[in-house]
Amino acid sequence: MSAWLPTAPCTPQACVEASAAVRARAVPRALLRLGAVLLLLLAGIALTPFGARIPPSLVRRWCRWIVRAAGVRVRITGTAAPTGGLLLVANHISWLDIPLLAAVRPARMLAKTEVRHWPVAGVLAARGKTLFIDRDRLRALPDTVARIAGALREGAAVAAFPEGSTWCGRAQGTFRRAVFQAALDAGVPVQPVRIGYRLGGGTATAPAYVGEDTLLASLWRVATSRGLIAEVEVQAPIPPGGSPDRRALARAAQQPETTVPAWTHTVLVA
Repeated sequence: MSAWLPTAPCTPQACVEASAAVRARAVPRALLRLGAVLLLLLAGIALTPFGARIPPSLVRRWCRWIVRAAGVRVRITGTAAPTGGLLLVANHISWLDIPLLAAVRPARMLAKTEVRHWPVAGVLAARGKTLFIDRDRLRALPDTVARIAGALREGAAVAAFPEGSTWCGRAQGTFRRAVFQAALDAGVPVQPVRIGYRLGGGTATAPAYVGEDTLLASLWRVATSRGLIAEVEVQAPIPPGGSPDRRALARAAQQPETTVPAWTHTVLVA
């Protein structure tokens, strides 16, 4: 077991809702949705050379557009993310979590090295200064923590999914402690974010990207679904010095994650 990749029990067979047969008229809509997502990603790649001059508000809007283009409504509630060095942490369910977290505040993502090889999205991740980690090399862990702390000291926001693996949304993993050490070393706040998906008033697992699932299968499930809603709750930041060590900091960041969220928040962004 890797220091970054604990074993998650979620699998497509056990956790993801079995989709009803896709109607013929739903296929063109799904293809249009995937085409729109692709165009937005290509536009992002084309604009990466101008990244420093693009307003953060436009980046946040573009991230919401990606999720919306896939056919998923977006609702973001809670506390606005502060400026300056910040560690954003969230539970992890789907590839959709990445643009959703960036919609809260544009940030340097912490991602597994495999993401670099994803079609289109991998190019965008590399050009977006993603901090790639090799989860199978335990010896690389101190260097990774040091690189994260360095980015935080420079005033960047870094976004991470400390569970180390995706879960279906009905169950959740434990936040790993290593990334929180970077926030302690840099003396920056930690902002917890809760992400969930619902359909018809209940928890939806169709967006999940778990186990041996393929990215294409997950993309298709999302694109062929109707009525999916992504709920993002931005919680109050934990200030520097708010926790004595990384174990306590990880526990404080995850504490609200112990229950399935209730969908009763005021919509700030839609």
